[in-house]
Amino acid sequence: MALKVKKGDRVFVLSGKDKGKTGVILQAMPATGKVLVEGVNQVKKHVRPSPQDPKGGIKVIEAALDASNVALLGKDGKPVRVSRKANEAGRRVRISKSTGEVV
Repeated sequence: MALKVKKGDRVFVLSGKDKGKTGVILQAMPATGKVLVEGVNQVKKHVRPSPQDPKGGIKVIEAALDASNVALLGKDGKPVRVSRKANEAGRRVRISKSTGEVV
């Protein structure tokens, strides 16, 4: 399934415990339909000491969100719905459904 958002996009969280927050996508996982958003859906993970992290302990990391629970932020800072359309060069681009401009 093709996602409407990609790595580096600014998104708005539509539902869940972090509803209303915004963040940047750190990783998109199209195979599972999930995204990792910076500073959103943070969970505590118990980490065993290792050569890379000799101290170990409890770390706070971001957990994946379902891609359907985020919306791309437009240029005006409001969430927009996205569609895809071919441009003049024949490449597919993402277009805001409400304004019709390229996102």
